Amino acid sequence: SPFDVVRAIMFYLSTVAIAVPLFVIMCVIHPFVILFDKYRRRAQHMVNDIWANLTTALFYPIEVEGLENLPEPEQTVVFVANHQSYLDIFSLFRLHRPFKFVSKTSNFLIPIVGWSMFLTGHIPIKRMDKRSQLECLKACRTMLAEGGSVLFFPEGTRSETGEMADFKKGAFSVAAKAKVPVVPITLVGTGKLMGNAIDTCARTGPPPADEDHYDGMLIGINARLGAIAKIVGIAFTSR
Repeated sequence: SPFDVVRAIMFYLSTVAIAVPLFVIMCVIHPFVILFDKYRRRAQHMVNDIWANLTTALFYPIEVEGLENLPEPEQTVVFVANHQSYLDIFSLFRLHRPFKFVSKTSNFLIPIVGWSMFLTGHIPIKRMDKRSQLECLKACRTMLAEGGSVLFFPEGTRSETGEMADFKKGAFSVAAKAKVPVVPITLVGTGKLMGNAIDTCARTGPPPADEDHYDGMLIGINARLGAIAKIVGIAFTSR
């Protein structure tokens, strides 16, 4: 509808407008972040949180439920989520857990936004380049070894239909080798609000990598017709 188009345009414009001053702050604090928190970069992630929360609050409010099911902020985990929309990352920042996400290299070239991703330490990958894939997995293993959490979109790209594609094994291989839990996240309906996907329903993901003692959870982000994204925690137990 015309309203949805105008809202999306205003969202993009406000995203850039808010990102510019926050990017300046990130540049100023970056030397100190590298000196004292080289891998996790929690201060930079906090700026990301502020940016994502401000922009979505103005145009796509997110109602959160189930955060009590998440691991403690200091626990190292691998998050995995399906991918429907540009809104997915904005929604995932509402988890308020520091993480580094894997994104295609070209995204890091986007002025301000991509540069902010670089400063925060997110991990680039060229999807069709095997050497880049290996370097990405090595960077993820290093991040986990240093106590930082990593977020993967294991489908590899955004869904065009709203149906989940087959998962690539990289996220689960990294988690298994690092002996850290996998926290599956299902994003529901964000593609209906913005993107190239249709509404989908929540699904449980694969069991956590650490199957001996970890109770995993599904965090579903349910974007409904009223432009409300809802995060719902659904517990499941590893077997």
